[in-house]
Amino acid sequence: MLITPADFTLTSATTYASTLGPPGQGNVLAFVFRGGDLLVNQAADAPVSSDVIGADSEGLIVGHWQERLVVAYVVERDHPAPPGAAWAGLRSLFGSMPDALVALAGRATQLLEWDRTHRFCGACATPTIRDASERARRCPSCHHTAYPRISPAMMCLITRGREILLARNVNFPAGRYSALAGFLEAGESIEDAIHREVEEEVGLKVTNLRYFASQSWPFPHSLMIAFTAEFAGGELRPNGHEIAEADWFRHDALPQLPPRISIARALIDDTVRKMAEC
Repeated sequence: MLITPADFTLTSATTYASTLGPPGQGNVLAFVFRGGDLLVNQAADAPVSSDVIGADSEGLIVGHWQERLVVAYVVERDHPAPPGAAWAGLRSLFGSMPDALVALAGRATQLLEWDRTHRFCGACATPTIRDASERARRCPSCHHTAYPRISPAMMCLITRGREILLARNVNFPAGRYSALAGFLEAGESIEDAIHREVEEEVGLKVTNLRYFASQSWPFPHSLMIAFTAEFAGGELRPNGHEIAEADWFRHDALPQLPPRISIARALIDDTVRKMAEC
């Protein structure tokens, strides 16, 4: 699963680094983004920064990890990669870049996206200012405060005896299946969202919801909250506009699954392991 390293410490204030020196030197771990792509060393699949941006560039401080300051930088969308480096989407780095670095890069890109999209007040359009005491941008005119956005989403793996329900989202590659997932609506509990989304997506009812785990998912700012549930009735009917296909699979005959770094894969693997042990 994509988990922030235990020895990472958060910087809660909206702090910037403009006099750290070259971002790849000393005790600074820099993540340089161009849009949603991270600059990486082509040979080692590790973050690259060195001389890509100037020493006076304003980086967003993320926190500290292994006695290094973690800083996020953003460059223009036409910024070229230096020799030996390349721009890569985070998803493409699953399994090649160390999980700890992918998790930190995910945190960094979420903060950069929030900072980019909240430079002006959403209520009165006044330019916002960063808060020195907490991770927030405030409007000096109407005092509206914007915090990093987090979008909670439920995930549910439905079981029926020794079978699990897996679905292929319309955006998945052919052959890949996963657990059901969907965003919460205003006023809903997670449990409410599970019952609603399961019925909307595949026409089923579920019971015996059990919490599994949660995971930050930086695409672009989700919090996945995973449960298992038991089949309680209904006729399986994929809705077509979100779910292209859905079916029941025995625990020992599964289709292509999501990457192991995702909470969906952890949820499926844990459920299948428990079925196999019974």
